[in-house]
Amino acid sequence: MTDENDDRTPRQSVVRVPGSRRARLTPVPGSDPAPESAPGESTPPPARSKGPKGPNDDQLIQDVPPHY
Repeated sequence: MTDENDDRTPRQSVVRVPGSRRARLTPVPGSDPAPESAPGESTPPPARSKGPKGPNDDQLIQDVPPHY
C-alpha cells in the first residue's frame, strides 16, 4: 500500500449542503444512487401466522412498544 494519491481513479467527494448539519458524498462511480424504496412509502404489514389464535393475540397485536 502506498500513501500516494492516484488521480486517475475517480473518487467520491464531500459536498456541503446549505442549511444542513451534515455533508453528503457524491455517488460512487458506476453505482445507482436512486434508493430502492422512496421515503414515505409504507411497506405492507408482516403476514400473520395461520395457526390457532391464543388468548392474548389481539392485545399483543394492538400493543405498541414504548420506543415508537
